[in-house]
Amino acid sequence: MAARIIDGKALSAKVRSEIAERVRRLGSRGVTPGLAVVLVGENPASQIYVRNKAAACEAAGMLSRVIPMGADTAEDELLDVIDSLNNDPAIHGILVQLPLPGHIDTGLVIEAISPDKDVDGFHVSNAGLLMTGRPRFRPCTPYGVMTMLESEGVTLRGAEAVIVGASNIVGKPMAMLLLAAGATVTLCNSKTRDLGAQTRRADVLVVATGKPGIVTGEMVKPGAVVIDVGINRLPSGKLVGDVDFSSAAEVASAITPVPGGVGPMTIAMLLMNTLEAAERTPAI
Repeated sequence: MAARIIDGKALSAKVRSEIAERVRRLGSRGVTPGLAVVLVGENPASQIYVRNKAAACEAAGMLSRVIPMGADTAEDELLDVIDSLNNDPAIHGILVQLPLPGHIDTGLVIEAISPDKDVDGFHVSNAGLLMTGRPRFRPCTPYGVMTMLESEGVTLRGAEAVIVGASNIVGKPMAMLLLAAGATVTLCNSKTRDLGAQTRRADVLVVATGKPGIVTGEMVKPGAVVIDVGINRLPSGKLVGDVDFSSAAEVASAITPVPGGVGPMTIAMLLMNTLEAAERTPAI
């Protein structure tokens, strides 16, 4: 069996085209969705991510505002910037690029963002709404995965879904979205005994651990849909996922590549969340 490749680049282009059309319609009513990205420090990977997000915003016709701050920025100074953005009517979405320098309390910063502008979906208010099935914002990566599954026509109602990785950013919200879609969900973590026994039960397998090759083909149920969220750079410079692609692709019915799979969808869904925030503003 040779798995069908789920092309995140092509799907994200389609989603971004739809977003651009909705942005144009909003513009005719005097509203331009605005995203502010706050970058603290000079982490090279973070700088690349921020540039990509800003470019995607501008390509969709949105307002993009990047706010660079030094690595020695005081926590209170960052909180003041967030407060200003919370009260700026031109900004509908606020994203603080993670990770933050060690002297800044990440949790405090996330909670300082208005829940109505928390387009990452990390605020405790938005996490609670997601858990109760009434999401204001879906975290971007899980939202992108759900969009990919929908585009592939994957039946989730009654399916066995297994998630490897229980982070607040991917694993836990992914579980909530799959539960809401009617799947039976198993959430694995670093303490899970016999990981392969769990993954081999999965009709839908989502892997998000940051450990290259942690899931191999022998751990995949024949015919499963495999979503690889991981992106890791090997010493050789090659980018790989958390799934051993070559062996898993021989067993799965469909699989996402790395790169070109989930990554492009994460940025597309950030734009979607920002657009939806703008569409909900009272001025509309």
